[in-house]
Amino acid sequence: MLGRNPARYVAPAALVAIAVGAYLIVSSNVNSSSKKAPASHVLDLGGIVHNKYAHRRFYVVQPGDNLTRISTKTGISEPRLEQLNSSIDPNSLQTGQRLRLRR
Repeated sequence: MLGRNPARYVAPAALVAIAVGAYLIVSSNVNSSSKKAPASHVLDLGGIVHNKYAHRRFYVVQPGDNLTRISTKTGISEPRLEQLNSSIDPNSLQTGQRLRLRR
């Protein structure tokens, strides 16, 4: 038998190194993006939320909004939003739709 080609051993090692590197990059981005950034427009003073939606009764859904984002913007919990808007499907919000924020 003739000598074996060194690329035969280097290629699998390079593939493993690339896979490990890709995993480390993706996992570090997932961990850093899952941390919640502080909302600069919400001021929490002893459990009282003060923001531009503090006294509004309705919220108009904007493009890209979902229930979590609306909850963060308004300072009203998701379960409370669902309770106040029981006739609305939270998975199919439409731009321009009005959501009740308080009774």
